[in-house]
Amino acid sequence: MGLVASILLWRTGPLGFLDLLYTPAAIVAAQFALAVPVVAGLTAAAVQQLDPRLQVQLAGLGASRLQILAWLLHEARLPLLAAVMAGFGAVISEVGASMMVGGNILHYTRVLTTATVLETAKGNFDVAIALSVVLLAATFCVTMIVTAVQQRGAKPA
Repeated sequence: MGLVASILLWRTGPLGFLDLLYTPAAIVAAQFALAVPVVAGLTAAAVQQLDPRLQVQLAGLGASRLQILAWLLHEARLPLLAAVMAGFGAVISEVGASMMVGGNILHYTRVLTTATVLETAKGNFDVAIALSVVLLAATFCVTMIVTAVQQRGAKPA
């Protein structure tokens, strides 16, 4: 993903006129492009698990296409949270695309993952471990919050 994003955003690339390479926006775009296939695939699987008669019933009750989509997503909300978590996991653990399109510029495009790589390369393993612990703690916090939301919304057996 990092290579493709770099080629697209390079000065002579198709999107070079946007002048986004080595900016936070480039990192966000690359991470978004990385997460979309994961989230889309799991979202499609979640919606396909719904009873196919639900869509027919909603249409029979006069729901518009947008209302049907909203209701189907509402019914699949718990698996959708899992899809979002999978996308989050893909993005939070990825470092290559961030380095390639962001450049790891201090106070501008340096993020926890790229800073960890930099400190490891410099031999500052204590700093790299500390950064990794911060990243891991943030990941655990987000996971606990999403899990709590999922469990609150789960139907009792």
